[in-house]
Amino acid sequence: MTAAVPAALLLDGVLDAAQAADTVRSILAHQQPDGAIPWFHGGHLDPWDHTEAAMALDTAGEHAAAEAAYRWLADRQNPDGSWYAAYAYGQPGTADGTATDLARETNFCAYVAVGAWHHHLATGDDRFLERIWPTVSRALDHTVRLSLPGGAIAWRQDENGAAAEDALLTGSCSILHALRCGLAVADHLDRPQPDWELATGRLRHAIARHPERFLDKDRYSMDWYYPVLGTALRGDAATRRLDADWDRFVVPGLGVRCVSDRPWVTGGESAELALALWAAGQSDRAVEILRWIQHLRHHDGSYWTGYVYEDHAIWPEERTTWTAGALLLAVAALGGDHATVSVFGGEELPGGLAADDCC
Repeated sequence: MTAAVPAALLLDGVLDAAQAADTVRSILAHQQPDGAIPWFHGGHLDPWDHTEAAMALDTAGEHAAAEAAYRWLADRQNPDGSWYAAYAYGQPGTADGTATDLARETNFCAYVAVGAWHHHLATGDDRFLERIWPTVSRALDHTVRLSLPGGAIAWRQDENGAAAEDALLTGSCSILHALRCGLAVADHLDRPQPDWELATGRLRHAIARHPERFLDKDRYSMDWYYPVLGTALRGDAATRRLDADWDRFVVPGLGVRCVSDRPWVTGGESAELALALWAAGQSDRAVEILRWIQHLRHHDGSYWTGYVYEDHAIWPEERTTWTAGALLLAVAALGGDHATVSVFGGEELPGGLAADDCC
C-alpha cells in the first residue's frame, strides 16, 4: 500500500488498521501490469467485478491502481461500447487478456459508470472524468439500446450478438445504479443525455412496480436485496423488502445464503446485503452481518468466496478479489467515506425522468 489506511475502513469487530491494510494488499497482489483485476491468480476477469475491486482500492486511497483498472476498461472496450463477459489471466495455454466468453452482459457493461463517478468523487480529478467520458458514454449507449418494452433491459447478447428477450432483476437494478451515476457524470461535464434520463425513469418504474417484467430468480438472494442496493427502493419500501425475506436468506452467525434452498453462505452477497442495509438506514444490522462473515477471512486478508455450513467446508476453494472489494465498500459506507456514501446512498444521484413523464 502507498498510504496509511483511511479511518473509514476501520470498523470494530470487522477491520482494524492492520487487517484493512492486508485486505487492500490482497486485491493489489492480484492486479496485473495492464491494470486488470482478475478474480484470483489463474482465474478470469469480468468487467463488473473488476470495477467493484477498483472502487474498493479507491476507498483505501490507492487511486493510481484504481485508475489503472479504468484504463484497462477503456483499452479493452469493444467498438459497440460493450465488453465480453470473461477474460483469461494466468490460465495455462491462454494469453493474458484473451476473451474467453464472447457473450456481453449488459450490467457488466454499464457498471463502468458507477466506478468512474466513484473515482471522481474520491479524487476530484476532472481530467480523469474527461478521459473516461467516451468509455462511459459508449457503454451506457450500448446498454440503453437493449431496452425492452416496459422499461427493463435485456440481460445479455450472445456471442453472435443476438439480444436476449428477457431481463434479470439483479442486473437491471445494477444498470439503474449505473445510469444514475452516468447521469451524474454527464451533469458534471455538462453533456445532457435525454435518452439515459428516459431509460432511467422507465427502468426504475419497472423495478419498483412490475416484477413480472423480469425472469423469476426468487431463490437468489441478490434478487431480494438488489432493488435496495441499486437505489430503486428507499425508505419504507426498502425496509419492507429487506424484512420480508430476512429469515429465508440470512443464517445467523454465518452470513447470507446465495440461494435460499442451499446451505451455502457467501461473503460477497453478505457484504452487499450489509451495504444495502446501510443504505436503508439499518447500520446496526449491517455491522452484524459484516462481523459474522469474518469466519471467511484468510490470514493474508483475503476472503473465501463461500462456506457450506452443513458440511463445515469452505467452497469453492478460492479467495476472490470481488469478495474483499464488496466488504471494503460496505465498511467504507458505514465509515462515512464520501465517495462511497454518495454513490451508494443515492440521494445525490440524478433520478432520471419521473415515471409519470416517461411511462
